[in-house]
Amino acid sequence: MRQVILIPDLEAGGYTVEVPSLPGSISEGDTVEEALENIREAIHGYIAALEADGLPVPPENATE
Repeated sequence: MRQVILIPDLEAGGYTVEVPSLPGSISEGDTVEEALENIREAIHGYIAALEADGLPVPPENATE
């Protein structure tokens, strides 16, 4: 899995997850497990869309 940034929402609860190597790829969940499952789905969809459009997929270690 790509590197992810897990950000807890201390006021409202839940978690936001970002993927630095896939700009704009963000998801969330009420639990850590849910947030990670949601971002896995977002990663797969992001990559599938790039491939469908014939665009390159950023390497897993890319940060921009």
